[in-house]
Amino acid sequence: MLRFLVRRVIGALVILLIISAVTFWLFYAIPRDPAQLSCGKNCTPDLLKQVRHNLGIDHPVPVQYWYWLKGIFVGRSYGEFGDCSAPCLGYSFANREPVLGTILDRLPLTLSLAFGAAIVFLVLGVGAGMIAAVRQGKWQDKLASSASLLGSSLQVYFIGYIAMYFLVAKLDILDNPSYTPITENPVEWASGLLLPWLVLAIIFTANYTRMSRSQLVEQLSEDYVRTARAKGLSSRSVFFRFAWRGAMGPIVTVFGIDLGTLIGGAIITEYTFSLQGVGRLAVDAVDKSDLPMVLGVTLLSAGAIVLFNIIVDAVYALIDPRIRLA
Repeated sequence: MLRFLVRRVIGALVILLIISAVTFWLFYAIPRDPAQLSCGKNCTPDLLKQVRHNLGIDHPVPVQYWYWLKGIFVGRSYGEFGDCSAPCLGYSFANREPVLGTILDRLPLTLSLAFGAAIVFLVLGVGAGMIAAVRQGKWQDKLASSASLLGSSLQVYFIGYIAMYFLVAKLDILDNPSYTPITENPVEWASGLLLPWLVLAIIFTANYTRMSRSQLVEQLSEDYVRTARAKGLSSRSVFFRFAWRGAMGPIVTVFGIDLGTLIGGAIITEYTFSLQGVGRLAVDAVDKSDLPMVLGVTLLSAGAIVLFNIIVDAVYALIDPRIRLA
């Protein structure tokens, strides 16, 4: 297990290094001057030159990338803009603040949105898939299959605005989406994010219903399941001890990817509901050509996906005894 984790961590670091280098290179294909953002409206050529020097963007691209990479481990000075202590992911051209601090300020909202929605769509999706698999061919199966087909064809920006119009504006059933830290008021925290959770749950539940149903139907027809039934085990015991555990592997894999993606920033969801999370921060950074912020959010997104993939691989052996980590 330890050797496996060490190899995966090293591989993850290499992947993040490649992603950061590619993102850095692609940014400079955009014909915009990021120093102009920090220079302001009354910018003179001499002042613009000084701003470029302070931000370190007057060097060749490979040198800039090396300085950025070195700042993660030892920190970096940005002249009159101030110092950035390690781990330093750069200094925002637009916000005039360290990138890491800005991301950490937005991260609690994104984490709340991701984990809350994940719990809802995982419970609903797997639960509906289990019912459909057990009642295969019956009306429950057909209802779950039809609902999942409808849900998978919807998009957040479509169903989100419809839900806002009816549930918030017209019927006043739910609160307008907002964020209150859970440490300040847990009730307002949940009520403010309930609508985004439900909208995300509708989209993701459809995929998990189809996937869990197909996996369970396949497992229920396996020889080892039929053998367990022949030995006299109850249907409940056969389902949960054998079929359910065998079907969870692919579901856990997809769940890890989905959760990592949501933590990296549910861009469309946050934009739809005007939530100021990491996803909205990424959109603003791209719009303003704020390279350090783009890099920081990109690394967060990639790191979250890679991290949850490692966790999923490690959990595999616990879910399915037939799988062993080499």
